[in-house]
Amino acid sequence: MDIKKGNQEFLSILDNNQELKDRRDELVKGQHPDTLVITCSDSRVVPEYIFNARLGELFVIRTAGNVINEGELATVEYAIEHLKVKRIIVLGHTHCGAIHAAINDETGKYLDPILRRIKTNISIITNETMAAKMNSIGETEYLRSKFPDYKGTIESMMYDIETSDVF
Repeated sequence: MDIKKGNQEFLSILDNNQELKDRRDELVKGQHPDTLVITCSDSRVVPEYIFNARLGELFVIRTAGNVINEGELATVEYAIEHLKVKRIIVLGHTHCGAIHAAINDETGKYLDPILRRIKTNISIITNETMAAKMNSIGETEYLRSKFPDYKGTIESMMYDIETSDVF
């Protein structure tokens, strides 16, 4: 993929789409997303596409296995306190490499803390789809414990890569 060429194509789309250009210009003044989505870094899982969101509607955190660590917690805090998001979704997905790695006891110098957290969330589950769902639920509960006074909703969802359904 040619990144520069991709940007030039995006600029061309902007030139020919007044609604998108107006939205971009509006967002220059500030962002006001009402939903935070925490999802995996998997390139097949793109919340803006999955939820058919317009520019500026979602605030997105992407991290391997949708595992929430200190950096992600700081970003959640920012979303809650400064952006005033009303909804937080922890979006797991099928065919997740981090889940597969955790189930199969793979290791990695920087990956190990994420795999340990996933293993805690999934316990002895070896079905990857069920494990991904349990991991998402575990991270949802973790968020609730870290932000007990948050008045919005925190929920877990799953994205099926094969069908594009969210459940």
